[in-house]
Amino acid sequence: MNNSPIGIFDSGIGGITILNSIKRILPNENIIYLSDNLNSPYGNKSKKKIQKLSTKNTQFLIDHDCKLIVVACNTATTNSIKNLRSNFKIPFIGIEPAIKPAAIKTKSGIIGVLATKGTLSSHLFSYTISNYAKNINIIEQNAEGLVEIIEKGLFEGDEVEETLKKYLFPMVQKGIDHLVLGCTHYPLLIKTIKSLIPKNIKIIDSGKAVAKQTKKIIDKNSIKSNLNKVKYSFYCNGSPKSLNKILNNKFVINKI
Repeated sequence: MNNSPIGIFDSGIGGITILNSIKRILPNENIIYLSDNLNSPYGNKSKKKIQKLSTKNTQFLIDHDCKLIVVACNTATTNSIKNLRSNFKIPFIGIEPAIKPAAIKTKSGIIGVLATKGTLSSHLFSYTISNYAKNINIIEQNAEGLVEIIEKGLFEGDEVEETLKKYLFPMVQKGIDHLVLGCTHYPLLIKTIKSLIPKNIKIIDSGKAVAKQTKKIIDKNSIKSNLNKVKYSFYCNGSPKSLNKILNNKFVINKI
């Protein structure tokens, strides 16, 4: 048994979607969440900068006694996970666009991937496609500006709809039957996304798969917690406004 917390970091509030999935499958674990929203978004930054920020976030969570770290950001994972595993002796769980399940399930052979520039241009993204979707037509869409809108606490409304239309409609017109949400922020817009695309298009994100992998690694390393009463702690280095909104003001946000 190990009652130390699971650490989760993201460039903002997107990783809360991952935290919620982990809570459901691991209800007896303490969790510390770090929002690096002062430096959001990561998607338009250089690989070197993303690695530097990811290293800093990891050190913060290790300093808070975390036993395992979930990199709840697709861009940080695709650009930094290998570097983090080389430099820290702690288990890491990364987030990758769910291309593999989409490639297995597609009937049309055409998949849409909504992601950031940092994810789409990464080596890991290319590697995933070459391994799991060689014969699949992947329609990539850089959703520039979408993370910034979400970080303002906007999940519905005209600005969200108009931005999504610009990115989704071209993929729909090309015949996609699966839409992969390649950023942990995007599931926060799931209601609006569903209202804009045909019902036959299946939306896939990584939340459930990441939670299952987290449980698997905890069991493998024998670091499971047996707490009856758990604690969720939240930290951010920018404005806590959006984090408070998504958490319904139920938790204290620690400013760092």
